[in-house]
Amino acid sequence: MRLHGTFPRIFGSLLLVAAAGISCVAAAPPASAPGAVRPLGEVVPAPSSVRPAGSPYALTHATRIRVDGDSREARRIGAYLAAVLRPSTGYALPVTDDDDGLGGIRLALGSPDRSLGEEGYRLESGRGGVTITARRPAGLFHGVQTLRQLLPAAVERDSRQPGPWQVPGGTITDSPRFGHRGAMLDVSRHFFTVEQVKRYIDQLALYKINKLHLHLSDDQGWRIAIDSWPRLATYGGSTQVGGGPGGHYTKAQYKEILAYAASRYLEVIPEIDMPGHTNAALASYAELNCTGVAPPLYTGTDVGFSSLCVPKAVTYDFIDDVVRELAALTPGKYLHIGGDEAHSTSHADYVAFMDRAQAVVARYGKTVVGWHQLTGATPAKGAVAQYWGLDGTGAAEKEQVAAAARNGTRLILSPADRVYLDMKYNKDTPLGLAWAGYVEVRRSYDWDPGAYLPGAPASAIAGVEAPLWSETISTSDHIEYMAFPRLPGVAELGWSPASTHDWDAYKVRLAAQGPRMAALGIDYYRSPQVPWPTE
Repeated sequence: MRLHGTFPRIFGSLLLVAAAGISCVAAAPPASAPGAVRPLGEVVPAPSSVRPAGSPYALTHATRIRVDGDSREARRIGAYLAAVLRPSTGYALPVTDDDDGLGGIRLALGSPDRSLGEEGYRLESGRGGVTITARRPAGLFHGVQTLRQLLPAAVERDSRQPGPWQVPGGTITDSPRFGHRGAMLDVSRHFFTVEQVKRYIDQLALYKINKLHLHLSDDQGWRIAIDSWPRLATYGGSTQVGGGPGGHYTKAQYKEILAYAASRYLEVIPEIDMPGHTNAALASYAELNCTGVAPPLYTGTDVGFSSLCVPKAVTYDFIDDVVRELAALTPGKYLHIGGDEAHSTSHADYVAFMDRAQAVVARYGKTVVGWHQLTGATPAKGAVAQYWGLDGTGAAEKEQVAAAARNGTRLILSPADRVYLDMKYNKDTPLGLAWAGYVEVRRSYDWDPGAYLPGAPASAIAGVEAPLWSETISTSDHIEYMAFPRLPGVAELGWSPASTHDWDAYKVRLAAQGPRMAALGIDYYRSPQVPWPTE
């Protein structure tokens, strides 16, 4: 997970690529005129196939959003799209299943094209309208995100804008490279409210992220109500780094987050870290300690000092209760049990503990995810290991993970010196840590998940995930400054074909996201490596 301790194919027109140049720092192109037609491929993540053709489609007062058939999900996606577009355009944009032959925006489910899979879509645009087709609702929703990006950035504003609202003509056919495209939010070191988490979910959805990993427990705070062990939340959740008020989610609030994420086609993966990173639990219940004495609550940032008492029977009663209640709340497939930085647990105890904890997760119908230290024990059949090492991590540790992958363990890649969003961009970054080094925008984008870990078969890579640890992160503005503009690049690594991977093309597409992020109120880091548009 992290060793921080106390530290703190190319798309778009040739003209655009030429404007970017070949160096890391390029002259900023002028901002596009308001309402100008965007290049069809100017999308993040890069689509699989882009074929510009024909005239653009212009939204007008007469535009309707047509949903084929009686699919409730398609209608809900249509309503979502209308809600995004109405404030800025001022248009009514009724959602209807009437075919009046007047064009508009058509959302069609049930495509016979199997190549689109569960999340792919096809977007066709021309003078008569825009049609998005998909086999499954998630694909339709992802197609809607592409449509948003094909419209002028001002479409994201929550007040009426002048337009015009033109969608470039042509066809995009698109589906993801990896099934797991995630972001992790640490709500333990600093607590974030339901509304703050929802805001982040909306931002993730724009870039086709499909997993939200919530780090719900750590030394500094326990953030989910467990009926059978109530002091976990009421006492263990009563503080945070620096001694602030902390907080926790009631079961109703947690379910609200899950429902909101599901409406954006994100699956929530909850994490209860164990056997280390458990001081909040140990402080809440003395019997979880080998000594029978509860330690004080902890508000610092050290790691590796806490451990559940592996020999005690009550430890496994505790794990069973927590996993049972959390699994009952969570419709997703996965439950993350941490397993990193268990420095206060002997190797023999760690192996024994992880065997028993994994069995509990299986008992309640979930698939285990653990940080890559799990591969030092015996990963259960079907388990997923999340790799957070560095480019410079030792060969033996990397080979341990690769060997597990060759033996059937799937891998999520989260190399800390590439995609940890809490790492500083440079020495002057006011937030974040630097124990894994500085991580500028190019570094976070310029690597290939399919070939990253020596000896691990590409078929074992489930995808990528960008964690954001919150030692120094306590507000939504903090989240956004550290996540953007790195997160869109991680999303592209997870979604786009390897053939599209090219920094000089990507940075131009990323630069075009600047006005969109600004319109959404995201105070992103203006990296000098990116040719942001001039005002």
